[in-house]
Amino acid sequence: MHRSTAKLASLLLAAVAASCGFFVVAHAICWPHERDALLAFKQGIINDTYNFLDSWQQGRHDCCRWAGVACSNETGHVIELDLASSYLVGQMSLSLFSLQHLEYLNLNTTYLLGPNGQNCSSLVFLDLGMNKFYGMLPTWIGELVNLQFLELNHNMFYGDIPFNITNLILLQHFSLANNNISGSIPSSLSKLAAMTLKYPRSLGAYWYLNMNKDDVLSVVMKQQELKYRMFALRDMVGIDLSLNHLTGRIPDEITSLKGLLNLNLSWNHLTGKIPAKIGALKSLESLDLSRNSISGEIPPSLSDLTYLSSLDLSYNNLAGTIPTGRQLDTLYTENPSMYSGNIGLCGPPLEKSCPGNDAPEHRNQQQGSENGYDTVLFFYFGLAAGFVAGLWVVFCALLFNRAWRNAYFRLFDKLYDNVYVFAVVTWESITSNTTAS
Repeated sequence: MHRSTAKLASLLLAAVAASCGFFVVAHAICWPHERDALLAFKQGIINDTYNFLDSWQQGRHDCCRWAGVACSNETGHVIELDLASSYLVGQMSLSLFSLQHLEYLNLNTTYLLGPNGQNCSSLVFLDLGMNKFYGMLPTWIGELVNLQFLELNHNMFYGDIPFNITNLILLQHFSLANNNISGSIPSSLSKLAAMTLKYPRSLGAYWYLNMNKDDVLSVVMKQQELKYRMFALRDMVGIDLSLNHLTGRIPDEITSLKGLLNLNLSWNHLTGKIPAKIGALKSLESLDLSRNSISGEIPPSLSDLTYLSSLDLSYNNLAGTIPTGRQLDTLYTENPSMYSGNIGLCGPPLEKSCPGNDAPEHRNQQQGSENGYDTVLFFYFGLAAGFVAGLWVVFCALLFNRAWRNAYFRLFDKLYDNVYVFAVVTWESITSNTTAS
């Protein structure tokens, strides 16, 4: 009886759950063709020093449980492949890019040679840094329209930066550091819409499910390597093209990227002047233009970058006075070498004074001396003129007034007599005292 009642209750609960739409769904397993794609990728690996791919076995059908692989709980498609720091050596198989739902691909610090990846249009995060990828920068990167983070640093790419890279309107972080890239910086950077916003749009819900992932992105910023966790990525906006062979000027359009926190163009062959409106990058915290051939004066608008906490303009051909401002003065105190190697720079905070500043000072001193000389000369001239005028007044009065003339001469005669008598009496008194002694 009790068994029948319990069975009936279970059936009733199942019916209620079904009618209310509550179903217990098992964990979705990966799709067979995506498992085969991953296994084909493994076949291209010739050295797995740390046995990172040991779990990638034909007999283990659920590739979602393999090391470095993550799938969508709803569809079972592979959406994440994280092989960072696995030190894999080999050839990247074309099959990897048949994972059309892949959103996160991190192959940083592996040693792979890789092919075309134009089919991965769902990619949001692509890190191929610290590898041995060789060749011209592929144009298919410009077709990854959902890409927000692109790390291609420390490879052997060469040639120009594809102009269609500016088609990535969602791109927040772009690093090509330490390659052999040449040519000029594309002038159409203003098309990178996400970088023009002070607050880039939030990432998709999938990213928030992985907030605890550590050290997802490594960025050289403020003259140090910073590690960013997943939850902090949404605030990272930067461009790093350092350690390449870029030529030409820094395009003025770069000043439209008002969301930039980090701009590193150091160790290239850039020429021309620093954009006059560089101060429009109000969010900028780190600016490194060192080791180029940039000329001209430092724009006064640089002092408008109130959030700037790291600045390096050393070893260029800059000249003229340095803009003043509390922020720039503080930065110089913390890093006195940030203007080094620019022999044309002068004025505070440098010890070298500007020739244009010495001349006015000399003229002012000379003018002051001349003014002082004129004042003294005017004083003596007035004194002499007053004396002559007074003398002529007395002379004319005595000349034309007989009574005054007689009184004047009697006064002088009497004065003469008094002085003469005083002198004779004094002399006799001195002589008598000397004789008595």
